Formats: sequence, structure tokens, C-alpha cells
Amino acid sequence: MAETALIAVRVFLGFTILVMLLHTIVRVVRHFHKFPMPHCLANLIDNPLRRKIQPPAKTAMRHGIRPAMVVLEVGPGNGTYTLATAQRVGDNGRVITVDIEPRIVERVKKRAYKEEIKNVDVLVADVHELPFEDGFFDVVYMIAVIGEIPAPEGAMKELHRVLSPSGALVFSELLFDPDYPRAKTLVRQANAAGFQLRKRVGSFLYYTLSFEKIPEWRATEPATRPDCPSAHQ
Repeated sequence: MAETALIAVRVFLGFTILVMLLHTIVRVVRHFHKFPMPHCLANLIDNPLRRKIQPPAKTAMRHGIRPAMVVLEVGPGNGTYTLATAQRVGDNGRVITVDIEPRIVERVKKRAYKEEIKNVDVLVADVHELPFEDGFFDVVYMIAVIGEIPAPEGAMKELHRVLSPSGALVFSELLFDPDYPRAKTLVRQANAAGFQLRKRVGSFLYYTLSFEKIPEWRATEPATRPDCPSAHQ
């Protein structure tokens, strides 16, 4: 019995080390070469462990989603969080989700149709050049997506454009994601795009950052400087 338990421990440790090694290799590759998530991995990424750590319904609440909102999601994966958000906004709300990969878009369209979710629109679009009017959305969110984007600050500036003045830009990140960014990295990038941090919840394992637009009067306010000493002094 003791020998069997020892073998089981060794197998578990070996598997854990292998997973960590593969994760590290993928992170290194992704650091130097950004590319969208392949559509074939959508179901693998949306696994029971992730849904336990990031429950879809609770994540929608954590993002500040409320009934009747108009919401933009960037990078829907297989649509699990899209549909949870659609249920949260209700019949008087709307969820628009975009992805650069057409096969991802088709997958989510079919799932929404099959589950009879009618307040979701799924579009192929580039986050750097969105086909929406200024100030159109109440909330824009991404879940483990921003790290896949080659020019995140440029994307954030475009999201700033389509977000309403009182809207929220929200990122949820999970440590297991190969593209996992540190929270302070996202704060720095968002600041450069005209956002300021509104709220942070979670931990190093799984966090959510909610940003708001920096008010125009603050964005254009000249930097304060100490008065120059008088020539008479």
C-alpha cells in the first residue's frame, strides 16, 4: 500500500512538473510572438477548473454588468462567458462580442442560436478598428485576452473611443493563462490609453481590474510645478 501511494505521488509530481515546464515554454514563445487563440483550443481552455475559479455568472456580476446594459466582449472563446453576460443584461440589454478569428465567431453564433439566446451579436472585427460609434458601450470586457494582442495600448485607445463617458473597461486574468499579465502592467497600459483604475478585486491567482475614463479636465490639465523663486529673494 505504501509503495502504491509513493508511486502515485511520484506520478503526480512528475505530471505537475511537466505541466509547469510546458506552461513556461508556451509563455516564452507567446512573449515574443503574439497570435490569437486557435479556435480548436476554445473548449480545452473552457474547462471545469477554469469555470470553478471563474464562475461565468459571478464573473458577469464582478464585471459590473447590470440589466439593460449594452456590453462589448472582446475574444469570446467558446461563448460560455458571453452567454452568462447575455443572461445578466436581460432582454432589454445587448451583448456584442467580437473576435478576429472567423471560426470562433461561427462557433459562438451556433451556440447562441442553439441555446436560444437572442440578445447577442457575434462579429468578426479587429479590436484596433472597431465598427461602432463613439461612446456606444456601457461596459467593455476581456477575459484572458489582452495578452494575446500585439499592441495592447492601441487596442485600449480604441476601446476608450467606443466606451461611454461613464462606462467601465474590465479585464479578468487567470494565472494559468500563458499570456497572463501582471496587474501593474495593465494599469500602466490603461493609464497611457486614458483610463484610471476604478476597482481591483481578486488575488494573484485570479484578478479583475475595472477602469474608468480619465475625465477630460484632468487629462488636459497642465502638470503643476512649484513656483520659481522670486528674483528679489
